[in-house]
Amino acid sequence: MSETTPIGVITIPAFNDNYFWLIHNKQYAVVVDPGDAAPVLAALNQFRLQLVAILITHHHADHTAGVLDLLRLCEVPVFGPANPKIAGITHAVKNNDTVQIPLMGLEMLALEVPGHTLDHIAYVATTHGWLFCGDTLFAAGCGRLFEGSPEQMYASLSLLATMPDTTLVFCAHEYTLSNMRFALEVEPDNRILLARQKVDTNKRANNQPTLPSNIGLEKKTNPFLRCNEPSVIKSLIKHGKIKAGSDAVTVFTALREWKNGFR
Repeated sequence: MSETTPIGVITIPAFNDNYFWLIHNKQYAVVVDPGDAAPVLAALNQFRLQLVAILITHHHADHTAGVLDLLRLCEVPVFGPANPKIAGITHAVKNNDTVQIPLMGLEMLALEVPGHTLDHIAYVATTHGWLFCGDTLFAAGCGRLFEGSPEQMYASLSLLATMPDTTLVFCAHEYTLSNMRFALEVEPDNRILLARQKVDTNKRANNQPTLPSNIGLEKKTNPFLRCNEPSVIKSLIKHGKIKAGSDAVTVFTALREWKNGFR
């Protein structure tokens, strides 16, 4: 099959709210964050695809537990962080490394985005305008800080926010509606966010994924990418979360702590 064959992305729902992503060219496929082999194998069979690589963003089991089962059936390269907690990695990647998938003519840039975990990697298919960001950036939200510092997570999110607005965001969980409830608590008068909530609520009512999102929409509706916005700062001051004059990292930290306890 020619390298000019169009490349697409298949959504693989798993567990309660995970998504694994299957990048393919109708013959070969790369899976991102296979926390369970069974749904990946089912998708490969359904679409008659041959697995040629695995990409891992970080070490949490819901992103990695299917790797060894897949390797028992398909001997393929596994790209991911150099972390001994991840079984099966064959190609450790670090910041600005290039991941090549020759059979698909696919090239991806690896970016270190610590915060959720210290080993977290995001993968960018620049030619296609795709971002596979694991649990760093979510639709209308961001990952919890299990290992990294607020400074690290803020820097990681700020890096992702520099990508073109049209960049599609393939994150790893269907958290969008709950994230938007918090975002509206922060910015209840954000008209773009209110419109987004209607669209995505309808998608979920019809059992459709709300993903991928895009960077432009996130910058307009995701409070964690809006730490310099007067409306976000004003809301945090109103709720007694920060003092006037707080810097962006302090704003981010207050937002993340607020979200941690938000129900």
